[in-house]
Amino acid sequence: MKPRVLFVARTRYRLPLSESLARKWDALAERLDLRVLATGTGAGDERFVLVPERVLDGGRFYAELPVRVARELRRFDPDVVVAESPYEAAAIETARTLTRSRAKLVVEVHGDWRTATRLYGSRARATLAPLGDRIGDWAVRRADASRTVSDFTSALVRAVGREPAGSFTTYSDLGAFSEPMAPVPDTPRLLFVGVLERYKNVEGLAAAWRLVARRLPQAELHLVGNGTQTNVAAALEREGVRWDRRLEPSGVAAALDASRALLLPSASEGLPRVAVEAFLRGRAVIGARAGGIPDIVEDGVSGLLVPYGDDVALAAAAERVLADLELARRLGDGARAASARWVSTPAEYADRVLAVIEGVL
Repeated sequence: MKPRVLFVARTRYRLPLSESLARKWDALAERLDLRVLATGTGAGDERFVLVPERVLDGGRFYAELPVRVARELRRFDPDVVVAESPYEAAAIETARTLTRSRAKLVVEVHGDWRTATRLYGSRARATLAPLGDRIGDWAVRRADASRTVSDFTSALVRAVGREPAGSFTTYSDLGAFSEPMAPVPDTPRLLFVGVLERYKNVEGLAAAWRLVARRLPQAELHLVGNGTQTNVAAALEREGVRWDRRLEPSGVAAALDASRALLLPSASEGLPRVAVEAFLRGRAVIGARAGGIPDIVEDGVSGLLVPYGDDVALAAAAERVLADLELARRLGDGARAASARWVSTPAEYADRVLAVIEGVL
């Protein structure tokens, strides 16, 4: 018999699923009897129990989550519950206690859970940081197993005294980035793609770019993203930077093709998908030596790494790529060569998930 597995996530879904998401969940459903508790809209897929978005949605979701999980523990009676992050895991552990459920708990660690209160959204969230840290640490320790995505996230789990049961990336549909590569362009342009939140170091990016623009007035920057720091992007736009709040995957691929490299100055990343996308297009990554970025970017081979928060060093690395087309091409070739390591099929991903589930059972 297939293991019965409940997945709990803050992720927003829209039913019916897109073709790319359907491939992921259909592959998992071939190996698992599954149910997904998350947020979203739509109907027609009995595997999904979706909570509609509401006013104060984030806080209400987590406040109500133990009761919702407890309901699914009674109705679905899973063998294993998989939490998308330590915060969902804390709610699941509470529900397991309330229901005296014997279901095992697997927590996924996609990044540093401490950034949720410190570097995301309003700065007022920092007042919750000590409590959030304790909840996250407790949930990882209490879980029966954990699944990480990089050496960096594995180190976070080991720091609280546990050993990951598996470490692999989540399946992502990268078809838009897998077409034949376009040559690195002559135009001296760089690209940033990501949410405009503090953990992405958008302010540091802006400061570094202003240094570059003064020294290389012909250089161009393209920003793609939205979030709480739109004021930073808007200021750069007034200075001549192109800013798109959102692009479809095909648009991101085209933006990469039109750029020499991707900028990734983040304070923390688990394993940045956008770096994989850049690698597939044969574009180097200029990134911070922080979080999981060094796990994927090899300095001098597939990109350039600089100390996090060093705007001058970030600007200098950007100038090297903008001023030296051959360097951009060489690093781009290294990025393309490294891309295969970070790509998996839905079946490969589902097999790895199944291995973790079977291991905890």
